[in-house]
Amino acid sequence: MNTIFSVNTDVTPKSGALRFVAITVIGAALLTLSAKAHVPMYPVPMTLQTLAVMAFASMFGWRQAAAIYIGYLAMGAAGYPVFSGTPERGIGLAYMMGPTGGFLFGMLVATLFIGRFAYGKNSMIQFAIMVIGLVPIFGFGMVWLANFVPIEKVMEYGLNPFILGGVVKAAIAALCAPLAFKLLRRGGLI
Repeated sequence: MNTIFSVNTDVTPKSGALRFVAITVIGAALLTLSAKAHVPMYPVPMTLQTLAVMAFASMFGWRQAAAIYIGYLAMGAAGYPVFSGTPERGIGLAYMMGPTGGFLFGMLVATLFIGRFAYGKNSMIQFAIMVIGLVPIFGFGMVWLANFVPIEKVMEYGLNPFILGGVVKAAIAALCAPLAFKLLRRGGLI
């Protein structure tokens, strides 16, 4: 079942170590750009980072997507300003241990989950799995955020402004990722 909305090709180190590394590096760079892209929202701007995380996981599967995301985290831990709000709000491990650290960890869990269960599925199934994948992002994010804000403000700051955007980004990723993968594949880029 390889329709326009379904992808069944696994990108792993078996398909070539150089290709795996190249996709990892390019993916981490694109993930950085997505973290820096701010969409104006109230009370805080939204980034496109979760969209990129979900798209990579559904396009490439859990191994490649995890390599991309871990590479991104490693660059951030090393002090490169790859995260949203860096370098203005700090860099490196200090930033990662700050208020958004739980969201960063939650995205790793979501990457593994979405990459394992959404990869190769049709867009509707991908969308449902991506919405479920938002649970660890917001769950870990809010638990960690509680160390920095009063408990009664955690949902107000860590969930309410972002849940609708998360669902919309899941829908966009579920519709666009399979098409993007096919275009890259046909062009011989992956």
